[in-house]
Amino acid sequence: MSIQFADRMKDYEAGIFQVLNEKKDAAEKQGKKIYNLSVGTPDFPPAEHIVNAVVEAAKKPENYKYALVDIPELIEAVQKRYEKRYGVSLETDEIMSVYGSQEGISHICMTLCNPGDVVLVPNPGYPIFEIGPSLAGAEVVTYDLTEENHYLPDFDSMDEEILARAKCMIVSYPLNPVCKTAPDDFYEKLIPWAIEHNIVIIHDNAYSDIIYDGRVGKSILRIPDAKKIAVEFYSLSKSFNYTGARVSFLTGNRDIVANFKRLRSQIDYGTYLPVQYGAVAALTGSDRMVKEQCAEYQKRRDALCGGLRAIGWPMEDSEGTMFAWARIPDGYTDDVDFVMELVEKTGVLCTPGSSFGTLGKGHVRFALTMSVEMIKEAVDAIAHSGMIHK
Repeated sequence: MSIQFADRMKDYEAGIFQVLNEKKDAAEKQGKKIYNLSVGTPDFPPAEHIVNAVVEAAKKPENYKYALVDIPELIEAVQKRYEKRYGVSLETDEIMSVYGSQEGISHICMTLCNPGDVVLVPNPGYPIFEIGPSLAGAEVVTYDLTEENHYLPDFDSMDEEILARAKCMIVSYPLNPVCKTAPDDFYEKLIPWAIEHNIVIIHDNAYSDIIYDGRVGKSILRIPDAKKIAVEFYSLSKSFNYTGARVSFLTGNRDIVANFKRLRSQIDYGTYLPVQYGAVAALTGSDRMVKEQCAEYQKRRDALCGGLRAIGWPMEDSEGTMFAWARIPDGYTDDVDFVMELVEKTGVLCTPGSSFGTLGKGHVRFALTMSVEMIKEAVDAIAHSGMIHK
């Protein structure tokens, strides 16, 4: 018997993280010490008050039923968080939960797009930005982000015929993988531009609490008229290390929120109630842990970026996210080959930039998921490998 799979499966090859994990396992079997700086999973624990809220809620048998909807306490907690953290007022019908931003982004275009509608996504950009629209049958058109333009989209260079067919545009700052932030005047230009072209803006705001050198992470919804055309995903994964719990929120335009709720009601029965109570504790608790964690990420960034510059590998400091981005060193032309050689010779595992789009070629991304001491060890291993030439 020959099973015929959907044509779309041709677009979904083995993920780069699966390939890198296999490479890591092979190196470890050879007895090599591995410095895994490839996957962005926080190595910090969630705060005790968050864990306690989940545990206490999990003791109650009534919390094992279908949730169906977000509990009122959770919606109120999001409202308080946005008001306190971003100065943004949200109505109850401008908020809904999803199973993490990745799940939300993978499905939201199903509510917005018909087959053939154009969705604008960044290049380089996180892979789900392309995969989500493709699952909806949309035509994915990338917009270039270049170092020369501080990795911001160039509105003036966009094709007007493409813009006329565009249904939505995915934007994210601080942006994984390039680790750049966007100035206020970018958003102040983006919203009127989107309204003029009738293009919905989907803003992935996963890293606004992990941002460096005195910068302040903000919400796109603070921009005047943003709710007319924009929605934003706000995640608890990176800020609160609530990663495996899979909790994120779609906020903003109430019509998009309402339609996305209707779609997702066909998919699931709501977030497990103890997880919701843990999210309430995260959103309403002290920000001290969040700020201390950000400071620790900045120390790691300094150890990595500053350490690699000191041994002759030029790279800019990350402005935000839990990552760092760099061109591959002189003497190398292929980022995948370089990553494989790097792990073989040093045990340092990072992610090839080509995994994030054509403009990521020739770059690598490091995750700041090890202690300062371990990162310094990794830098020393690279320094002694002979791969970097001053």
